[in-house]
Amino acid sequence: MSEALHELTIHAALDGMRRGDFNAVELTQALLDRIDQVDGQVKAYLTVTPELALAQAAAADARRAAGDDAPLLGVPLAIKDVLCTEGVRTTCGSRILENFVPPYTATAVQRLADAGMVMLGKTNTDEFAMGSSTENSGYFTTRNPWDLTRVPGGSSGGSGAAVSAQEALAALGTDTGGSVRLPASYCGVVGLKPSYGRVSRYGLVAYGSSLDQVGVLAKDVRDAALILGVMAGHDVHDSTSMPTPVPDYQAALTGDVRGLRVGLPDEYFIEGVQPEVEAAVRRAIDVLAEMGAEIVRISLPNTDKALPVYYLVATAEASANLSRFDGVRYGFSAGADSILENYRESRGQGFGAEVKRRIMLGTYALSAGYYDAYYLKAQQVRTLIKQDFERAFEQVDVIASPVAPTTAFRIGEKADDPLAMYLSDVFTITLNLAGMCGISVPCGFDNAGLPIGLQLMGPHLGEETVLRAAHAYEQATTWRSHWAQPEKAGVS
Repeated sequence: MSEALHELTIHAALDGMRRGDFNAVELTQALLDRIDQVDGQVKAYLTVTPELALAQAAAADARRAAGDDAPLLGVPLAIKDVLCTEGVRTTCGSRILENFVPPYTATAVQRLADAGMVMLGKTNTDEFAMGSSTENSGYFTTRNPWDLTRVPGGSSGGSGAAVSAQEALAALGTDTGGSVRLPASYCGVVGLKPSYGRVSRYGLVAYGSSLDQVGVLAKDVRDAALILGVMAGHDVHDSTSMPTPVPDYQAALTGDVRGLRVGLPDEYFIEGVQPEVEAAVRRAIDVLAEMGAEIVRISLPNTDKALPVYYLVATAEASANLSRFDGVRYGFSAGADSILENYRESRGQGFGAEVKRRIMLGTYALSAGYYDAYYLKAQQVRTLIKQDFERAFEQVDVIASPVAPTTAFRIGEKADDPLAMYLSDVFTITLNLAGMCGISVPCGFDNAGLPIGLQLMGPHLGEETVLRAAHAYEQATTWRSHWAQPEKAGVS
């Protein structure tokens, strides 16, 4: 083969295994060797599970020999470390869960396992998925494979970096305010955020329950569609999962966008966007137009309110969700004499600064004197943001925009300025507030050689259309053939 095994897409790897060119054990060993080669620099993984991976690969080979042809049979993947995995520690990037080993597996992960996935390990994340750079991990900062002095995005930065550095054929991430799409953009891979309720959240350690969604980071759109098709669907364990049939997402990848109406929102092309980012996104939109798509100018007028709304809703939900980490039932316990002191010491020592900041913001917003003025008002404005999208999708099929205002910034550059960090998500949080779907697909590089992502957004349960548009653009361009080389990475 012309490509090394770790360089393959999922669909190419499956074709190779079906032909007998190599088996799952050989493929998995190639990925483990790649992790050994580059992860000391990239730091994508919190936990690597080589023994488990090779055992699962051997089982996959036995299944294939017996005539099984499950959709992900023998495919080595990585899992963001906020998804529970039975028998494998799940830290959420936090010291408070450093030694936590779940007794069950998240539904999304279990469906991949049932389809034959090989799990390489658990990837680094901002603590409890709170961050845009993976600098908030309680363990270490993951580095961008294109430039090791820069962030990979967050909070699914470990998953984005693992796919970009070709340390996994794909990875699961989660997206509460852009945490799949931002690392995809910064790391030059595909990042798919499904609609709220499309994928079960059972076994996902909750941050913002009305915002969280399990997503995919992949090498190309076809791989993302394949994984979504496996893990999507109703789950009796998650009351928010949609009891609607799962389409054949791969069948939607026709390469044809003729007649597709693409909306350009005025509010997403604003002052402050890095010029190279805007230029690359506008060129991508021109490509879609040349392929027969109709470009329509639209407005999402409440976009400027999204950031404060998000950081009230998300932090309020985080305040409630993280109250369970009390030093009593599981996770780190300070072992103090009184129960109140044990609460205080366990949470004080176990949580990092950003998690404490968000808990305090959320607790304040939910407090008796401020609930109506802050949290309730935020929920009302959230409805207006959702209605903006619903009106827009009466006029267009997808909406195109940048993923982030800039390319990947330097490690430490925004660490002391939380607001500047929060602004990294300004183009992604609206989709989570509205519960709709979106994808980041590579569309170019800036002058420093850093990747740029095109965001395509769709209505609730509109993944087929979003994937169709993203795949057609991907096939019409060559960005998918560019890969980071962390083993040779210089610094810009």
